[in-house]
Amino acid sequence: MVDSSLPTPMSHTEVTLMGEESADKENNHHRLTMMQAFMASALKKWGYAPQVYELLKEPLRTLTVRIPIKLDSGVTKTFTGFCVQHSDATGPGIGGVKFHPEVTEKDVQAQAIWTSLQAGVLDIPYGGASGAIVCNPKELSFREFEALSRGYIRALISFIGPKKEFIAPEAVPNTQIMAWMLDESSKVKTNESPGFVRGELLGLGGSFGREAAVGIGITIAAKSGAKRVKLPLEKAGAIIHGFGNVGTYVAKTLNAAGAKIVGISDGHGALYDPDGLDVEDLMDRRDSFGMVTNLFKKSISKNELLAEDCDIIVDSSRSPYVRTARDVEPIQADIYIEVGMEKISAEASARLHQRGTCVIPGLWTSAAGPALSYLKGIQNNQGYAWTEEEVKNKLEEKLKEALTSMVDIAHSHRVTMHEAAHMIGIQKLVNASRLRGWI
Repeated sequence: MVDSSLPTPMSHTEVTLMGEESADKENNHHRLTMMQAFMASALKKWGYAPQVYELLKEPLRTLTVRIPIKLDSGVTKTFTGFCVQHSDATGPGIGGVKFHPEVTEKDVQAQAIWTSLQAGVLDIPYGGASGAIVCNPKELSFREFEALSRGYIRALISFIGPKKEFIAPEAVPNTQIMAWMLDESSKVKTNESPGFVRGELLGLGGSFGREAAVGIGITIAAKSGAKRVKLPLEKAGAIIHGFGNVGTYVAKTLNAAGAKIVGISDGHGALYDPDGLDVEDLMDRRDSFGMVTNLFKKSISKNELLAEDCDIIVDSSRSPYVRTARDVEPIQADIYIEVGMEKISAEASARLHQRGTCVIPGLWTSAAGPALSYLKGIQNNQGYAWTEEEVKNKLEEKLKEALTSMVDIAHSHRVTMHEAAHMIGIQKLVNASRLRGWI
């Protein structure tokens, strides 16, 4: 029997029906609350007792550090950093380090919970963790960025390591940052395994295939979705919301798989051409801020792009477009692929599911990074490096296994893929916590 005393999942509408600018700030502030609501919903579907939610609703530990560095001007500036470890029931934590001027402690806590669920979806022996430094990378010189990266490691060195927490890149990796962190950790802990920094340069022990990992995951999702809706991928038209680092990789990999990219969006606006866009040309023409749509007179708004005719929508944007069930009405796509943390609400996902649209949740599509870190850990332990092709094959195998489990749960429990992903992720955490005697 489902325990009714668990918290009722928060309506996404409460958070998102507001102006775009205020909505982004409010979503950032309430991200932790939303993750807790998703956990509560998944626990209810399994029928777990309230004490399970009490254990998992917040991270085991949250650390705040202050990092002083001397700027190029000679002035010393102190930055704030966060390190959050949600759960180590299934193993040491793994998570990214984000550099952003508006990142908050609750934001990092939500990301750590998200990573815990991802590890559960993948069935890998890691817990969830996350880190961040409050800064504007665009305002830092190369030397200042290096000093800040090294300072973060020095401040947290007692709390991270192979038995506590692995540091992995946030989203698409900046391998130079990872290399600085690796070097600093080796100076402070000379006997420490370098493998706890996941994503460093290939010449320093990094794994092949990382930059393509996100694209591989999306391509698998697109092929799976196309098969479910009986759509030949070679004839499909795809729209990429968010033509940034992740979006460009996705566009290239879908292009290579035979799909036609008919629309893209960035921070300025959107482009749409039913005959297809030249992805390579658009990438070459991006300005120093990564924008390209502002160069075209025929650009349209991002909301207009959402309603354009296409077969596949990939949402790799920073700000969510489909916040509520009402937002899905103009969507014509047969496949909706979420990239990143909770871009689409549970209500919107359910509405698309009712309409026959195949929704692939971000909890799975974004798991390529943790999966690759897991594969890198195996190589470190063995002292043997696989070829790029071997890494890609093993990555695809791991992601396909997780996708199959997600589809099976969705069918057997008659839930959406979005709900199935959260159910799998939380079940792994609960089982490990129970075996340890925590609940």
